[in-house]
Amino acid sequence: MLELRAVSKSFGEVPVVGGLDLTFPEGRTTVLLGPSGCGKSTLLRLIIGLVEPDAGTVRIDGAELTHDNGLALRRRIGYVIQEGSLFPHLTAEENITLMARYLGWAANAIAKRVAELAELTRFPGGGLRRYPAELSGGQSRRVALMRALLLDPDVILLDEPLGALDPMIRAELQSDLREIFRRLGKTVVLVTHDIGEAGFFGDDIILLREGKIVQRGSLRELVATPADPFVTQFINAQRSPLEALRGEAP
Repeated sequence: MLELRAVSKSFGEVPVVGGLDLTFPEGRTTVLLGPSGCGKSTLLRLIIGLVEPDAGTVRIDGAELTHDNGLALRRRIGYVIQEGSLFPHLTAEENITLMARYLGWAANAIAKRVAELAELTRFPGGGLRRYPAELSGGQSRRVALMRALLLDPDVILLDEPLGALDPMIRAELQSDLREIFRRLGKTVVLVTHDIGEAGFFGDDIILLREGKIVQRGSLRELVATPADPFVTQFINAQRSPLEALRGEAP
């Protein structure tokens, strides 16, 4: 569904993505994992065409992303940015339906689609009339997801979709998101720096460092057969205090 061929990107003198060849299988969830500055979010922006590669090509379902077809191809991609980024002057429903109204959908078609998405994401109907400032963090993320899903895209891109949330809300949303991905069968690319979250969501995990792929595989493979010392360092750096205590227990 998605393919990057020899894609490179630099900002000024700083290389961010270094000549990557990547494929993202249809109907599966691929997680881009790595520390801050490793190129994860830039890869998402390259896929959706928000930034152009310095070299190489991005293909969506076999079609190369260009200036001429960029708008049409982008409408096949749902994009959830960090922390949702809802428009504060629009209600939840207005945020969700922005593109449908721009494209001239009939009011009854919009209402039907919003009802479907509210059921899918378990969003309370009464919350649709609220403004972002009146929503909880978890509700805001559900609105952002509904907005990304409105046009029934083939591909869903999510950039740290659960960052800065209360741990209990985050755990609930993780379970709901994974169920939504399985139910829809979409091609999903999710960015995170959290190894546990990567293992929870990912059919496939790509660990990045300085714009290069260090290792690709399942979480089990990354733990059991690290391809580079950095893999082990990255995993060990995320050991929780509880895990450390368990390791010290007699």
